[in-house]
Amino acid sequence: MAALAMGVLPHIFSSGASITMMSLMGFAIIFALSFNMLLGQTGMLSFGHAVYYGLGGFMTAHALNVVGAGKLPIPLPVLPLVGGLAGLSFAILFGWVSTKRAGTAFSMISLGIGELVAACSLILRGFFGGEGGISTNRTATLRMFGLNFGPQIQVYYLIAVWCLLCVAAMYVFTRTPLGRMCNAVRDNPERAEFIGYSTQMVRFITFCISGFFAGVAGGLAAIHYEIVTSSVVGAGPSGVVLLMAYIGGISFFIGPIIGAVLMTTLQMSLSDYTGAWLLYVGLMFIVVVMYAPWGLAGLLLMHQPLLAAGTLRRVLPTYAMAVAPVLMLSVGLVLLIETSHHLLVKAGEDPAMSVLWIDYNATSPMVWLGIIVLLIVGALALRRIAPRVSEAFHAAAQEARRRRAT
Repeated sequence: MAALAMGVLPHIFSSGASITMMSLMGFAIIFALSFNMLLGQTGMLSFGHAVYYGLGGFMTAHALNVVGAGKLPIPLPVLPLVGGLAGLSFAILFGWVSTKRAGTAFSMISLGIGELVAACSLILRGFFGGEGGISTNRTATLRMFGLNFGPQIQVYYLIAVWCLLCVAAMYVFTRTPLGRMCNAVRDNPERAEFIGYSTQMVRFITFCISGFFAGVAGGLAAIHYEIVTSSVVGAGPSGVVLLMAYIGGISFFIGPIIGAVLMTTLQMSLSDYTGAWLLYVGLMFIVVVMYAPWGLAGLLLMHQPLLAAGTLRRVLPTYAMAVAPVLMLSVGLVLLIETSHHLLVKAGEDPAMSVLWIDYNATSPMVWLGIIVLLIVGALALRRIAPRVSEAFHAAAQEARRRRAT
């Protein structure tokens, strides 16, 4: 089904921007799932996962230049393996040190390694290319089936195939005995040690596999962009992949996929409309962590038993009641952010602005009064309705369990 969808989508959304966005989603999904092998499956919170993504991208770019010079007759579809092997090699090197510790100590070591590599990226100019990075040309490689991978649609299908292969491989890994032991190490490392397993070795092997898939994602990114800069090994991409996993839901395999698709869409679309789009992403992350700790995937999957038992309709009326307060709160928040951004960042410009098809003056007291009213009324109404929504959901869930039992 996923393969069919990936094959059909470019014919439905055929614009260049849409195909580019779907290409970005492809290697973002691989990157997010590789990170979730550490966090969601093994309980290792890494602040430097972009190291393996970035180094895989740099190695792929160098390999592309070597192939383009005619020194190696390797077709382009094989080159993401170079990134994967690079990610695996560096994961073996850094993982042997970092996985000797767990919990907070592991997180701090991963952060230190990330900063170390980021600093080296500006020092080792021969490999990293300095601030300009490494440029390459994907069309100069050995042609395969008459494809030169110049058109974006050809690159999309290359990324789609690799995405499907990597997603399938990572899903199979979750079903293996090693994948189950990762869950044991995450949930109860003392018991895993007691029954004879080395938790350090489980963490190390998983770390290496995760580094391989992150390197594949970096290799695909290098092929897509045809340039790799030092920014890909910095803290930014490590933070973005953390947001993808958490917002989507680290407890479910499909969670990071949802997070990667959503974050890529926001980055490509929302950034065209507002300069404060990162603030919206940050607020969404806070809301998800506070009120939906299972992520968006958890919110969707918690309704599946209700749908199967036919009790979902009992919750829909209360959901409908919450629509108006949520809209009021959302509109007020958007107006607050955009108006503040306009006054603070664009202080020298005309105070007249337009948000959500509303034309107004950013300095008008009536505008600020309206924003305050929307926020207060929306928040109070939502606070009043939230208990009713919770009661309706729990009643529907109990009824669903009763029907399944009978």
